[in-house]
Amino acid sequence: MKVACVGGGPAGLYLSILLKRQDPSHDITVHERNPEGSTYGWGVTYWRGLLDKLHEHDPESARAIQEASVTWNEGEARVRDLVTRRPSDEGFGIGRHRLLEILAARARSLGVRLEFEREITDENLPEADLLVAGDGVHSTLRARHADHFGAETKEGRNHYIWLGTSKVFDSFTFAFAETDHGWIWCYGYAFSPERSTCVVECAPETWAGLGLDEADEADGLALLEKLFADILDGHPLIGRSAGSGSAQWLNFRTLTNRTWQRDNLVLLGDAAHTTHYSIGAGTTLALEDAIALADALREQSALPQALARYERQRKSELLSIQSAARYSAQWYENLTRYIDLPPEQMFALLGQRHSPLLPYVPPQLYYRIDKAAGQLEALRRFKRWLGPKVARTVHARELSARASGARASDARASDVRK
Repeated sequence: MKVACVGGGPAGLYLSILLKRQDPSHDITVHERNPEGSTYGWGVTYWRGLLDKLHEHDPESARAIQEASVTWNEGEARVRDLVTRRPSDEGFGIGRHRLLEILAARARSLGVRLEFEREITDENLPEADLLVAGDGVHSTLRARHADHFGAETKEGRNHYIWLGTSKVFDSFTFAFAETDHGWIWCYGYAFSPERSTCVVECAPETWAGLGLDEADEADGLALLEKLFADILDGHPLIGRSAGSGSAQWLNFRTLTNRTWQRDNLVLLGDAAHTTHYSIGAGTTLALEDAIALADALREQSALPQALARYERQRKSELLSIQSAARYSAQWYENLTRYIDLPPEQMFALLGQRHSPLLPYVPPQLYYRIDKAAGQLEALRRFKRWLGPKVARTVHARELSARASGARASDARASDVRK
């Protein structure tokens, strides 16, 4: 089979590796519009479950990724002058640049062609049996058939900025700073022996009140260094690397698509879906997409059936993760509901922020229920049953209200035309 992957991110590179391992006779090319090694971004996170899958599907690249990663097994939360530290599941951090370097080298060793500085347009669309759109949230290939794929984006309320620092955190660190204009917070985690990622987030009122909406990069970083001086220990915050522009404040955009396939074209990774960064799953989901697509292509001889199987499987698997990401984002958007709790309670609910039940239960009551559930299996089962039930009811009401609003809007438009 001749395969063209458009986009040289983790998803496209890993798919090319898996397909070459399945059948070395596949003719596979990965097209990337940017120069090799020019990726922006700092570190990405993943967890033991993904590492086990990588070892199962390609042990060689899995070993290289594990060796290049740093680990932690604790989380720390700082609120004002209070510090709480708790054990956590084992987490891993790796530099995005290093991850792509490992995957590119492995793909080349298997005979995959990598073409950098190659912009794919309608004029030079590759001829292939399978065309894979792994070109990100702003996918050019998806945009060519926008009506068919039915992409929808929902913009989050809070502003965030993705930064690096020379401070090497020894745990996954949350820091919440109170200002005259509201709260601002950051997530910090190491991704190498010399560097950490530091994602800063705040409400729009805080962002504007602090002047971050008008500050240039240098002034903005200086202000953030002052606000988070207690965790940075004198280390600087770093914007993008030289030549890749300045770090930008953004609003996270959650992307969904009605369908992921059209003829021989299929969406992969961020071109198909995005999940809020606060659950640290973006890279994991991209690699799991690649695994699922490769498996479907191996098990189904006909391409349409293989692509349909891939889409069904991944959409089903993503439901719980997308729900967790949605509730996690809402937790931060409603931070004042939790921030004044005693530190141990606040940190416990921070860890429960993906719960569909939490937004509908008073925080202190939820904390007591959660603590009791840790000791009583029957209560744990009830909590697991009740949370999704509440979430489905609320979601159905939201969809009904949205549909009613759309019908009312159509009726008004009809009246105007008359």
